[in-house]
Amino acid sequence: MNKHLGVADTAPQPMFWYGLPHGYLELDLNPSSEGVAELARRVSGFPQEVRDRVAQLFRLYATTVMMLRKQSVATCALGMHPDGNGEASLSVLTISAVPSTGANPKLVLADMVTSHTGGGASDGMQPIELPVGIGFLTEQVRKTAAPGVPPEGQEEPLEGSVWQGMVAVPDTRTSSIITVQLVTPAVELSDDYRTVLLGTARTLTFTDPAAAGTEHDADSVSSSAAQAVRNDFG
Repeated sequence: MNKHLGVADTAPQPMFWYGLPHGYLELDLNPSSEGVAELARRVSGFPQEVRDRVAQLFRLYATTVMMLRKQSVATCALGMHPDGNGEASLSVLTISAVPSTGANPKLVLADMVTSHTGGGASDGMQPIELPVGIGFLTEQVRKTAAPGVPPEGQEEPLEGSVWQGMVAVPDTRTSSIITVQLVTPAVELSDDYRTVLLGTARTLTFTDPAAAGTEHDADSVSSSAAQAVRNDFG
């Protein structure tokens, strides 16, 4: 587990803290102009045989950063863990603050639960107990565009399945909904990734850990997500 805690501070609010599981690399969503220029300079210095590919990745990174910032994403982290078969399992973890347009976020989520379940039990959207209060878990397997070139004669892009899990937590201080979302193409490992998702959601706090001592609280807040990754990925 990362020793430092992430902090989201979007103007004017909400402010919240969270822990990132071990094996996740956080993307810089607020790169400086100097940093972007330095990346561009490095891209131009690559050998010709790989420069086009690196430049493509650089453009993808820049486009992704702009898209995530427009969607109020506070954190985006890329995960890579062994899948038990000698290969790497990839995933993307995002944490966002979504405004509920002045409405009570608890009522908004309660209405969503009712609409998903029809008032009964369902795997669609379920309330869960978290240290910060009630959260709501939803998950699905869906089709999405896959990387690669379609076979000759096929006009439609390649498709693949991904597992997508999300925990939504109401923040009544700011009429916002904090979402912790995990997406992976390793659908067969959905049980493991659900555990990681819930472990990360349990690190969420609206209280500054520095007020009671950074190192102690960082370890405490981070332990459940770290344990989830150790249990599932070794």
